[in-house]
Amino acid sequence: MTAAPGADDPAPPFTRLSGLTAAPGAGDPAPPPDTPFAEPSAPVPWLDAVRPSSIGDEPGLGSSPVRRQARLSWPLSPVPVVTKYFDAPETPFGAGHRGVDLAAAPGQDVLAADAGVVVFAGMVGGRPVLSIDHDGGLRTTYEPVAPKVAVGEQVYRGQVLGTVVAGHPGCPTAACLHWGVRRGEEYIDPLALTGEAGEYRLKPWGGG
Repeated sequence: MTAAPGADDPAPPFTRLSGLTAAPGAGDPAPPPDTPFAEPSAPVPWLDAVRPSSIGDEPGLGSSPVRRQARLSWPLSPVPVVTKYFDAPETPFGAGHRGVDLAAAPGQDVLAADAGVVVFAGMVGGRPVLSIDHDGGLRTTYEPVAPKVAVGEQVYRGQVLGTVVAGHPGCPTAACLHWGVRRGEEYIDPLALTGEAGEYRLKPWGGG
């Protein structure tokens, strides 16, 4: 039987552990000094908390998160200031604002909000108007625009359709582009299809 080491006896060397295994007993060989730390097979709460849930969740850990493309892109670049918001009419022929007015510069390029076919390019109420049909039953309208495309022409998303003409009624800047969207006979807020928030107005409640 070996006596416990005294005060003058050297302390026993520490044995490096590998992973979460128990310390080697007497006679067991010590692991080599360069043994890497092994991750435990059982889940460890704090370890799981710092792991990303999937590759690409954080910048620099792989591919970037997938971003959905907006249904429509802006018809002006850079993104313009909205000078007048959409205000849906309560009846098909009622008062309202069937689109949005966007601040522009005279002669600024007007871009197709999506791929489609030009279905109208002419004068309406004394102003030059362009209309394009898109997949999904959408139709976008742009005015006042001096056109660079013709009826029947296929256009791609972002293609120059024409240039903004000054003189839009009620425009507070040098020029404004009126941009409207319809699905069938229903007018839609264009900003909702770009992923931007529009301006909402409370309608009078007709209840008692």
